[in-house]
Amino acid sequence: MTQAERNSLMADMKSYDEPMPSIGIFWYDPEEQRFFGVYKKELTPKMVEEAAEKGLPFINYPKLHRQIWKEQYFRAMAKHEPTKFVGDYTQIPRGRVSWNIDKFIVLVGSWAHDIEEHLTELVEEEFALPYFEFVYDSHWDLGHGWSGDL
Repeated sequence: MTQAERNSLMADMKSYDEPMPSIGIFWYDPEEQRFFGVYKKELTPKMVEEAAEKGLPFINYPKLHRQIWKEQYFRAMAKHEPTKFVGDYTQIPRGRVSWNIDKFIVLVGSWAHDIEEHLTELVEEEFALPYFEFVYDSHWDLGHGWSGDL
């Protein structure tokens, strides 16, 4: 990306009204056709500038799905509350919203192909994204992940 393109992008990001675009993670409930377990963080122009200065191609939400799943499961068990955070976290459709050099990307598995239009609406609304592209990867397919541990 040229400096002129970067300056234009930063000016564009600074012009957004509340809320700012966010990066984060989510799970998708196919029965209710909505997200749950959404964790996000606003992506500021300063974060983008700092990443570019350091030569970092990605800006990700700092926690992994398996970490959140484990935390929420044990929190619910300690309080004796019902929770969706049971079983294998990779068996529920999930995704990650990241910043990749000059654009937002949404990492998902093949589960998202048939609902891409609906998923686009959910992502735009939940993460306040003005634009993004889906990136399909087998890591995000049901049953795939870093490990099956809870």
